Amino acid sequence: MGDDTLREEQAISRATDHLVQVYAGTHSTEHVRAVMQAARKRFDGFPIRDFVPILVERIAHGELAAEARADEVVDIEVPETADDVPDSPEIHSPENDRPSPQPSSLIRSKGFLSLVAAAVVVAAAVVVVVNVSQDDPPPPPPLTIVRGVIGSEKKAFFEDPRVQQALAGQGLKVEVESAGSRQIATSINLDRYDFAFPSSAPAGESIQRTRHVSTKYTPFSSPMAIATFQPIVDVLTKAGVVKKGPVPTFSVDRYLGLVTSGTKWAQLSRNSAYPVDKNVLVSTTDPRTSNSAAMYLATAGYVANGNAVVHGTTAEKSVLPLMTKLFTSQGYTDNTSEGPFNEYLTVGMGPTPMVWIYEAQYVDAAARGRLKPGMVLMYPSPTVLSQHTLVPLTPTGDRIGRLLSTDPELQGLAAEHGLRSGDATRFAKVAADHNVPVPKDLIDVVDIPSYDTLEHLLDGVAKSYG
Repeated sequence: MGDDTLREEQAISRATDHLVQVYAGTHSTEHVRAVMQAARKRFDGFPIRDFVPILVERIAHGELAAEARADEVVDIEVPETADDVPDSPEIHSPENDRPSPQPSSLIRSKGFLSLVAAAVVVAAAVVVVVNVSQDDPPPPPPLTIVRGVIGSEKKAFFEDPRVQQALAGQGLKVEVESAGSRQIATSINLDRYDFAFPSSAPAGESIQRTRHVSTKYTPFSSPMAIATFQPIVDVLTKAGVVKKGPVPTFSVDRYLGLVTSGTKWAQLSRNSAYPVDKNVLVSTTDPRTSNSAAMYLATAGYVANGNAVVHGTTAEKSVLPLMTKLFTSQGYTDNTSEGPFNEYLTVGMGPTPMVWIYEAQYVDAAARGRLKPGMVLMYPSPTVLSQHTLVPLTPTGDRIGRLLSTDPELQGLAAEHGLRSGDATRFAKVAADHNVPVPKDLIDVVDIPSYDTLEHLLDGVAKSYG
């Protein structure tokens, strides 16, 4: 049975169960099923099947409603003999002296009048039924629930009432749980989900391997960026790490030089804005669970490897000590990108002067009025592009992937949440409307290592945590 046929069968089954409940007081389950089957046969041979379940339910609903109304019509008893005609009191008048009509003629006249009255009532009932079936369309069938596990940076998108309404228009209700993208790929039981939606191609590739799924969708993307504050930009500009411009850029090479030497903020020249005695570090998520940390490692590893994608055992061993230092020097790190970015938004520059994030998080926060004066978005040079990869695990999960990739309304709403989608114009307008300078064309973007290489590096860093 193909996916389309299976979906039609499931929709017909849900519609039948719905009508069984609606007409439980007037019709048997068997009768409702028979009416549904008869209505469905009308569409045998039709090539387009998407709307067949809705039309079948509508036809069956109208027929069952008509039957229910007809059963409610009050029966009028038609006299069959003269004795059935009620006696009326005698009143003496000249007309009483006239000959009485024969019983047979009396029966015919009384019976005729009764039949006329019954016909009028039935006709009225039929008119009511027709009006009800035309003016009061049946309620839509219940929505199909689709469950997914997603990277936390997409949580706001799926919780948007406009997104939920657009999906409901397709007959779907999506319920999501968020987790670190690497967690999704390595440790979460995916058996109870219809789709997995991590934030990178390597995580999606891992899921495809373990679940033996050949299909994937990449409806959204987001370059990695750094959320910081204007005083930090000024300090790092003097230190030669940041280059100002319409979009500030952060030199990963010069930054790694500061990390290698163990430079502290207070040691930077002319630093009166943030003279603290702690290492110059970008705050990230936990590399053991989160995709954004893996993207940070991919970027830093590329630069540390002489501006080349890390590949092979020799290159892995060469860059691993510095990669380990980038993470272990931070102390506690959160499992998902939502944690450090929320701290950035609410606490300020003190604990998190620089946070490694998805560009989409910053644009979405701007659109929702969560940014404060002095907050700045800068782009690492080079950066990597995070491809949000949806892996369908069931036919309904596949339908979500296709909708997110092709539906203009959903693509536009994704842009409003800062996600780069097929609607590039909408994304640019959202960023401009909320005064977020973003590069129109991403040029300084490098490739991510293969899944196996990235896993080797992440496992090596994880061992340093003990």
